[in-house]
Amino acid sequence: MRIAVSVFFFCQGICFASWASRIPDIKTTLHLSEAALGSILLALPAGQLTMMPFSGKLVTRFGSKYVLRLAAVGYALTLITIGIANTPWLLALCLYVFGLTGNLCNISVNTQAVNAEALYGRSILASFHGVWSTAGFTGALVGLLMMRLELVPMYHFMIVAAMVITLNIFFQKYLILTPTSRTASSLKRFQMPKGLLLQLGLIAFCCLSAEGCMFDWSGVYFKEVVKVKGELVSLGYASFMIMMATGRFTGDRLAERFGRTKMVQISGVLIFVGMMTAVLFPNIIMSTIGFLIVGFGVSSIIPLVYSTAGKVKDVASGIAIATVSGVGFLGFLMGPPLIGYIAELAGLRYSFAVIAILGLVISYMISKLKLA
Repeated sequence: MRIAVSVFFFCQGICFASWASRIPDIKTTLHLSEAALGSILLALPAGQLTMMPFSGKLVTRFGSKYVLRLAAVGYALTLITIGIANTPWLLALCLYVFGLTGNLCNISVNTQAVNAEALYGRSILASFHGVWSTAGFTGALVGLLMMRLELVPMYHFMIVAAMVITLNIFFQKYLILTPTSRTASSLKRFQMPKGLLLQLGLIAFCCLSAEGCMFDWSGVYFKEVVKVKGELVSLGYASFMIMMATGRFTGDRLAERFGRTKMVQISGVLIFVGMMTAVLFPNIIMSTIGFLIVGFGVSSIIPLVYSTAGKVKDVASGIAIATVSGVGFLGFLMGPPLIGYIAELAGLRYSFAVIAILGLVISYMISKLKLA
C-alpha cells in the first residue's frame, strides 16, 4: 500500500519535472520574452485553481483511489500535448489542462497519503513528498539526457507518459480505499478558509510562491543570469530538487525531534538565505549552493501543512487539503508571472530577491501558530 502511494507520487513528480526541465528549450523555440513566458505560465496554476473547488468534492464523493487512477493517466497524456504545442496560445491551453489534471492528482494522492499516515500511526507524509522530489530530480536528469541526445520535448514527454501509464496500470489496485460520503455537509465544494485552515493556507501560499519560482525560473536564471551553457542550464533545478528530496526524507524525523513549529521557522530562514545567496553571488558555484539551500528550506513546509490540515476535526481530509491547497496555489499562481514581470522591469536577480522575502514571512507567521 505504501509503495503504491509512493509510486503515484513519483509519477506525478516526474511528469511535472519533465515539463519544467524543458522550459528553457520551449521558451527559445517559441521565441518568448520573460514577460510572455510569465503570462503563459499563469495557465498551469489557473487550471489548478479552476479544479480546486471540485477536486475535494470528487475525492469525497468517489474516493481518492478512483479519482487518482484516472487523473494520473490524464496528467501523463496532457504532458504529451505540451510537447506538441507549437504556438504560445496552444501551449497556454495545454498548460491549463495540465493544471486541471494535476490538481486532481495532487488532492487525491495527498488524501491517500494522509490515510496511509493514519494507518501507520506516525508521521510519514514528508517521505511521500520526498518521493515526489526524487522524481523531480530524476526528471531533471532525464531532461539533461534528452537534451544531450537532442531529442525534442514531444518525444521526451511521450517516453515519460508511457512509463507513467504503465506504472498506473500495475499499481492502481494497491491503493487505499478511502472513506466516501454523499451527505450535503461532506460535499461542500470548497470550505471558505478560516481559523487554522486559513493560517495554514497562507503559509502554503508563501512556500508555493518560492517553489513555483524555482520550478519555472531556475533554468532561465542559470541560463540568463549565471550564464551557463548547454546541459548545465538544468543544474540549478536539479540541485534544488535533490536537496528538496533529501529534506523530505529526513523531515519526518526532524519534525518529531525539534517540533513542527521550529522546523517551519528554520525552513523559512533557509529559503531567504538560499535565494539571496544566488542573487548576491550569481556564479555557478554560489548559485548552485543557494539553490541547494532553498531546496532544503521548502522541503518540509508543505508536507507538514497538509498533514496538519488532513487532521482538522469536522472537515473531510480531501476537503481540508483542497481548502489549504486553494490558498497555497494562489502563491503558485502569482509567483512565476511576478518573476517575469519584475524581471522585465528590473532584471531577474531583483525578482528572485522579492521572492526571498517570503521565506522571512513564513518564519514570522509560524511563530504565531502552534502546529501539533
